[in-house]
Amino acid sequence: MSLHSPRRTIVTRAAIAVVATALLAGCSGAGGTAAKGGADDNTLNVLMVNNPPMVELQKLTAEHFTKETGIKVNFTVLPENDVRDKISQDFANQAGQYDVATISNYEAPIYAKNNWLHPLDAYVAKDAAFDQKDILEPLRESLTAQDGKLYAEPFYGESSFLMYRKDVFDKKGLKMPDKPTWQQVARLAAQADGAEKGMKGICLRGLPGWGEVMAPLTTVVNTFGGTWFTKDWKAQLTSPEFTKATKFYVDLVRKHGEAGAPQAGYAECLNNMTQGKTAMWYDATAGAGSLEAADSPVRGKIGYVQAPVEKTESSGWLYTWAWGMQKASKKTDQAWKFIAWASGKKYEELVGRQTGWPSVPAGKRASTYANPGYRKDAGAFADVTLQAISSTDPRHPGVQPRPAPGIQFVGIPEFTDLGTKVSQEISAAIAGRQSVTQALAKSQALAEKVAGEQR
Repeated sequence: MSLHSPRRTIVTRAAIAVVATALLAGCSGAGGTAAKGGADDNTLNVLMVNNPPMVELQKLTAEHFTKETGIKVNFTVLPENDVRDKISQDFANQAGQYDVATISNYEAPIYAKNNWLHPLDAYVAKDAAFDQKDILEPLRESLTAQDGKLYAEPFYGESSFLMYRKDVFDKKGLKMPDKPTWQQVARLAAQADGAEKGMKGICLRGLPGWGEVMAPLTTVVNTFGGTWFTKDWKAQLTSPEFTKATKFYVDLVRKHGEAGAPQAGYAECLNNMTQGKTAMWYDATAGAGSLEAADSPVRGKIGYVQAPVEKTESSGWLYTWAWGMQKASKKTDQAWKFIAWASGKKYEELVGRQTGWPSVPAGKRASTYANPGYRKDAGAFADVTLQAISSTDPRHPGVQPRPAPGIQFVGIPEFTDLGTKVSQEISAAIAGRQSVTQALAKSQALAEKVAGEQR
């Protein structure tokens, strides 16, 4: 997927093209496209991804937000790859067709640098009820650009952690540390492999995509002491640390991971864990909600611990879908009212009452984790999730300085293309079609080209 734009500089054109590249991180849900309304002051156009929490928001908006404010909201709801393409086009051209759109902590600083977003600091300062300090610090930081201004508010957030079958571990006499190392996880995976018929020791993403296999693998690289680039933009994919981490990951998933690993991403690992086909799973904290759902066969059987580490204190990733306001919007006051409502405490309480606390778009506010209703329904994983998110450091996720923010990605426009190409090489190594050394040699050449452009 690519797009063309009349923007003036080569850098910006490249940014537009690359940001619009299809992201392969899995997100699913049902949604549709609403027709656009008029251009009056009481109508907003909102473009958003069709994840289940957004679809729920769409259902609740007219009855609650519009009824309270008189502001009508016309939603355009699209699958992830399509919505990123459409947002890139509209925001890059500053066409102003959409007032608000869902962007992630990957895009926010890039869009801000290109002057596509309206800073939100003035609105936050005037809106005490929104309680900006309640937003978890790592999310606030990840949505703040290098100029020190805030450019988006989170709708929900996530980190990563290790999930495991408590009952299987008990039967095998295995003990999961509260803060495991990757070496301990590898030993446990070997011991749990085959604990039940058809059960593998662990599920790790192997599906190509910068948001699929490269997300968990990059956290492993970070904690093993590696990095994609040094602070002065020298590619490091063939460094001893990057190589050791990648060999460890590939060996672990090949020896004790899921069948069909080169085609397995978030959705496949979630299914494997739900269906009792794996004893452990390292992935997004968001997965816990599905595992603990009322109809889940493994509800109550799962334990949750922090992301495994080696050389760092923590290693979980950080991701959020957030609301960004287009710089060209002529309805900034109305747009802020919508953002403040959708990311506010009262909206979480509304969802809790209407559809149940497991459906709350959590992972963004400290107050959520003190809410008795939420704690009752999400008690199995609430504290571990909060700890995982709170311990992330998007600007310093490893053992050395970085040239750009990001934990499971490098916060530059070119990373969507680079990360996807490297992921294809890693996936081929998982499939046994080439060695890790061969995969990283090819990847290093790709990274060196990007590094040269950055320098």
